[in-house]
Amino acid sequence: MLNMVKLGDVATYINGYAFKPSDWSDQGLPIIRIQDLTGNSYQANRYKGAYDSKYEIVDGDVLISWSASLGVYIWQGETALLNQHIFKAVFDKVNVDKNFFIHQVRTILEKAVSATHGATMKHLTKPVFDALPFYLPSIEEQRKITRKLDEVCALIELKKQQLKKLDELVKSRFIELFGDPEYNEKQWAVLKLETLCSVSSSKRIYQNELSAEGIPFLRISDLVNRMDTGSTECELYIPEERYEELKVSGLVPVAGDMLLTARGTLGRCYTLTASDKFYFQDGMITWLYGFDKKLTTNYLTHLFSMSGFRKQIDSLQAGSTVAYLSIAMTKKLDVMLPPIELQNQFAAFVEQTDKSKLAVQQSLEKLETMKKALMQQYFR
Repeated sequence: MLNMVKLGDVATYINGYAFKPSDWSDQGLPIIRIQDLTGNSYQANRYKGAYDSKYEIVDGDVLISWSASLGVYIWQGETALLNQHIFKAVFDKVNVDKNFFIHQVRTILEKAVSATHGATMKHLTKPVFDALPFYLPSIEEQRKITRKLDEVCALIELKKQQLKKLDELVKSRFIELFGDPEYNEKQWAVLKLETLCSVSSSKRIYQNELSAEGIPFLRISDLVNRMDTGSTECELYIPEERYEELKVSGLVPVAGDMLLTARGTLGRCYTLTASDKFYFQDGMITWLYGFDKKLTTNYLTHLFSMSGFRKQIDSLQAGSTVAYLSIAMTKKLDVMLPPIELQNQFAAFVEQTDKSKLAVQQSLEKLETMKKALMQQYFR
């Protein structure tokens, strides 16, 4: 019989303190927020005043974000102070292996999403968190399970690093062939994007035109998910008849056209294939089509990913509170234009690299499936 206990009986969970902007300083200990844990931090705030030592975190502490982005993290860094919406786990109640705890709580939080409260910000209340069930076998069994999961996680991380290295290889090849877009040291011609393709968006689809089934209607999150995972799932649709009307009017993108994320996440590129059949949200996604023969979408996609080119986009956001790349801004982007022969040479290199990435990605997916199966087996 499984030895089940409540999560609140496994450790003490200290909630961070609500350090207000008036408390911030450019000196003292860093104030760690959820965005600092998830890698989405935009500024490093510090606190120099007096504080209760229970809010202090040191290298190796286990932190649990319980609001907005549920997750478990191991703090790696200098001594810091914990902001609100994050628990620090103190293992002072039972004999539990720290890594076993981390593996299981990550699984618990995934399952607990349905128990979250809040319409705009998902979070777990402390009573709900404490009451969540936790499997607590003997310390020997905990360590046995942890070793197996750690092995699989290490292989997953290795595959992710391989994918990262392949992406870096493509960027290195880009710089080798074309130079840095920020400086254009090879002195290629530079043209405005609007002279190389048409820049537009979709026909506006109103709320009353949406349906429960039909042709997928993509928002930015759906498009990014399609790029990152290959998933074609979405929540919104338009009727087939409406789609055909738009298609007859020439308002539907076709294979070879490119879609560009224009709000929030800027400048992510997706080139349509012959099998794609969907519509997309206007104002949030920009449609590029009718490309000049001097420009390939492969080259343009990678140009948008280069830091030297992205500085143009960043400069357009100065003073803006919401990241937004309008059609007018997009049209005026300066595009470094190397010879088409070099662009095609680069495309051939990317194609070969993509074959290697596909093999690694397939191996990664198998490992992820294995990990999920083990999690289900151990923490059902």
